Amino acid sequence: MLGRHRGKAFLAASGLLSMAIVGAHALLWPVQHLTQARLDQAVNYALDRRPEEPATASVAYAHIIPSVVRIDGYDPMAPNESGSPDDRSHPGNPNAPLQGNSALPGYKNTAVGGGVVIDDTGSVLTALHVAVAAPRLRVIFADGTQANVTIAAADKRNDMAVLKPDRIPDDLQPATLASTRDLRPGDDVQAVGFPFGIGPSASAGIVSGLKREFEGGGKTRLSNLIQFDAAANPGNSGGPLVNRHGEVIGIVDAIVNPSGARTFAGIGFAVPIENAMQGTIGESPL
Repeated sequence: MLGRHRGKAFLAASGLLSMAIVGAHALLWPVQHLTQARLDQAVNYALDRRPEEPATASVAYAHIIPSVVRIDGYDPMAPNESGSPDDRSHPGNPNAPLQGNSALPGYKNTAVGGGVVIDDTGSVLTALHVAVAAPRLRVIFADGTQANVTIAAADKRNDMAVLKPDRIPDDLQPATLASTRDLRPGDDVQAVGFPFGIGPSASAGIVSGLKREFEGGGKTRLSNLIQFDAAANPGNSGGPLVNRHGEVIGIVDAIVNPSGARTFAGIGFAVPIENAMQGTIGESPL
């Protein structure tokens, strides 16, 4: 008799045990009703811990920085103390205090500027006044490779030059160039260079105006310039002005400061990349 009902008894006991467990759980952990406040709290919690997208400026900087070079000028006849610059309108001509210089025995580091690699052979586009600022030039690529350079092309009308290095890195990365055809005042831009020898440094701003003209220090009058308000100082000359995607739209060339000081007062100028390329290599790829 007991054996015949043993299965039913076991089933009943299991049911009672399950009900007891469920009841105990309900007593210890009461049911929490989902309210709008709780739902909002859960959503906000998830949003707070969502990975943030990188800033537009940081994306642009990451895109251009492998193509940026530092240009150091050396003069064997330089005085022990830095003198006054010949042209205060250029944010890159000699004698700003320098930091992080590459040493060249027998020469004094008298100038610093920037440049950007524009092709697979290592050609460096920069400002002409940077290229002629000292008798001897050396460039430092993004990976630390150093090379002596010579001026391969010069365009006085746009104050642009192309430098040819005697060696290039294995992982050379030319910059991406972009047309200024659709550039508008208010567009985001970023200047990358070596202000006062510190860098590479980035400064962000906007396009302040287009087709500007400027003449500084008795030099050739420059036209069709991009006016921008991203900070530029001595050492920024020759460096790239890039758009929000990190594409080169111009080469930083000059600043304006009514006081005569060689520091940024809110107005900088860049030569559009079309003008820079046309005047130095004889054609614009854009």
